[in-house]
Amino acid sequence: MPFSIVRNDIARVQADCVVNAANTHLAPGGGVCGAIFAAAGYDEMRRACERVGGCPTGDAVVTPAFALPATWCIHAVGPIWRGGRAGEDEALRACYRSIFARVLELGARSVAFPLISAGIYGFPAARALAIVREETARLLDAHPDIEVILVLFDRATVRAGNDLIAAIEEYIDDAYVDGSPFAHRRMRDLEREERWLEEAAPAAMAAPAPAGRVSRRGSSGAYEARSSSHDRGLDEMLAHLDASFSQTLLSLIDERGLTDADVYKRANISRQLFSKMRGNASYRPTKQTAVALAMALELDMDATQDLLGRAGLTLSRSSTFDMIVRFFIERGIYDLFQLNEALFYYDQPLVGSQ
Repeated sequence: MPFSIVRNDIARVQADCVVNAANTHLAPGGGVCGAIFAAAGYDEMRRACERVGGCPTGDAVVTPAFALPATWCIHAVGPIWRGGRAGEDEALRACYRSIFARVLELGARSVAFPLISAGIYGFPAARALAIVREETARLLDAHPDIEVILVLFDRATVRAGNDLIAAIEEYIDDAYVDGSPFAHRRMRDLEREERWLEEAAPAAMAAPAPAGRVSRRGSSGAYEARSSSHDRGLDEMLAHLDASFSQTLLSLIDERGLTDADVYKRANISRQLFSKMRGNASYRPTKQTAVALAMALELDMDATQDLLGRAGLTLSRSSTFDMIVRFFIERGIYDLFQLNEALFYYDQPLVGSQ
């Protein structure tokens, strides 16, 4: 599960490393910092931080996690927002790079962190999320097996930070109108009128039964012959099945001149899961995994539906998850981080993340 977003109290999230949004003095504070100190054991964490002494903005230091459900606590100091003219973006990037550097130095396999500086430090959520996307992608490109967890206390942060949410809401609302019961009722009326016209046609115009067909009252020999013919037709169909999901996926990767690593990294799935697909022609993915791979390959809607269809899946217009994915693909937006932010906002399962 390379990258995921969860709604939780960060002091309750299990990971090798949990990140505290610290101040330069490493002193107990409010918000995330207060929750971390309280859950770890206030006195033990305070003494450990006093031994370290402090941390400059843009850097990160390590202490034990004590009673937290983690092994280490990384204390990271983000910048205070001063209007964007005091190098805040660069300082926040440095902060995340310092966090990830500590993770690698510790040999940790997972890290959970809050949206640094986006709380009382006033950093705009949209800019903070953009920096998280870029720096996380940079880490996972080099170290795809590390599990990275962005922990948010509520979904409002994503709405403030993802400028696609309003457009997605409009898209879903339009689809609701198109699929309203009034429209469906009119369609049913039209279909019923068509059936009446068909039933009113002269019985004499009914097509004769195909030659060679017999009723259930016909001879058993004729029935057996027809049954045998049907079985041969089924055998013929089964002998000419379309390519499976895995076979189609590998063909698409080759067509685009990509490597396996290119695809599983873009799809936010683990190398181990991709290896299962490559080694098993009959592998059946979850919809989230299939969508992640379609996004990684930047498939249009027709190609996406074809790939999903190889696994018995489809993107409908009756599911919030499906509609959000359709929004991104129809507009050619293949940023998996932004897609997952939108899915998180609507309380839907994330794509990839396996």
